[in-house]
Amino acid sequence: MKKHNKTVDLILYILSAEVIGMSSGLLAGSFEDFFEKYREPPLLPPSWLFPVVWIILYALMGISAHIVHYSHVNLDKRRKLLAVYWVQLIINFLWSIIYVRFELLLLAAADIILLLILIAIMIYCFGKASRTAAYLNIPYLFWVAFATYLNIATIIVNL
Repeated sequence: MKKHNKTVDLILYILSAEVIGMSSGLLAGSFEDFFEKYREPPLLPPSWLFPVVWIILYALMGISAHIVHYSHVNLDKRRKLLAVYWVQLIINFLWSIIYVRFELLLLAAADIILLLILIAIMIYCFGKASRTAAYLNIPYLFWVAFATYLNIATIIVNL
């Protein structure tokens, strides 16, 4: 495939992840309004940090998926790897909406725990195609682990 097409594909992978993330945020509503209703858990970062981190993480996800897409593993394997990527991205999309918009904190906790498991599976599986693609998702895993703590801690401090 031509280098230009790979560049366009890279941009499309990054943009698709970013658009999914932004759409989720827009549909979810305001985290600040959410925490006016609920007591904040310990270690909650300032609200401006969330979009900054997510922009970076979605870009890294898109880059890693692009790397897997162009890896040298067979087509069937690549499709399975990218299916894991898209499934975890959908579960990611749903979390903010469940947590903030609908305020279903227990369902959101189940969603984010599933997301954490899927990210770990994705990292493991991506590592079979490209160590770089796998490593690019480690910050994502750590951030979602922290978000899992925040979700569960919010439930606990608001009992």
